[in-house]
Amino acid sequence: MPDDLARAHEASGKVRELYRYGDTILMVASDRISAFDVIMPTPIPHKGRVLTALSRFWFDQTVHIVPNHMISILPEAFAAQAMEDPDLIGRSMLVQRLTMLPVECVVRGYLAGSGWKDYQATGAVCGHSLPSGLRESDRLPNPIFTPATKNTEGHDINIDRATAQLLIGEERVAKIEELSLAVYEAGAAFAQQRGLILADTKMEFGIDRIGELVLGDELLTPDSSRFWPVDGYAPGGPQPSFDKQYVRDHLETLDWDKTPPGPELPPEVVEGTQRRYFEAYERLVGEPFGDYLQRMGVT
Repeated sequence: MPDDLARAHEASGKVRELYRYGDTILMVASDRISAFDVIMPTPIPHKGRVLTALSRFWFDQTVHIVPNHMISILPEAFAAQAMEDPDLIGRSMLVQRLTMLPVECVVRGYLAGSGWKDYQATGAVCGHSLPSGLRESDRLPNPIFTPATKNTEGHDINIDRATAQLLIGEERVAKIEELSLAVYEAGAAFAQQRGLILADTKMEFGIDRIGELVLGDELLTPDSSRFWPVDGYAPGGPQPSFDKQYVRDHLETLDWDKTPPGPELPPEVVEGTQRRYFEAYERLVGEPFGDYLQRMGVT
């Protein structure tokens, strides 16, 4: 990476690196993959490019619902020094600088993951009482907004609406709930047409320089969402998915205590995970992922 860009480094996440670029941010999605909140030492080639390409696609699809932070993913929009590193191409997005809200906006249309665990224990999910007798992966009567706290380390923690209101205020919670549900419903309807179920997703909002709510981070990617194939959907247990569940399933077979450092992933798990990410892109966008790489000039 060029020295000038390295000096502009501002923050690191589990997957993304953020760099100052004037009043904006260059957000770079790496090929890192985490499971059980541990970053694995083995990358998934082109994973970051899938996240960037799909986020761009969904930001374009939902901008009529809510403004988002995306400015451009085209290399010519970036600083000249960024162009010197070919690995940045196709995985980088120039975005507005936002003050992010301290709440993860999770929407669930189906009973899975931590929602299923909460339901088993209490019959409710984040304060939403649900009908008795639901099975794992059942479709919910209506999508529900289930916020969580954002933790830089460890698990995000599911919270109820009252706790979210203490963090950001009643009016703002009402607005992000309205927008989150609208984005989920639009994404779920589109995915259904492409043969995929959008079981749940999480998104983040921030405040721009004039005080407006703006959708940030990533959107409706395999990292932030649970996609299942419509064909073969059978509630009553886990569903096959186009996300990192394949990695989690492999890790569950190992004698590993789910604390750092994570184990190296074997080639077949890397290839299987990459294939699932590519297929998620190809089903949703309707083109081979190689077309995106070629269009961006990735060799």
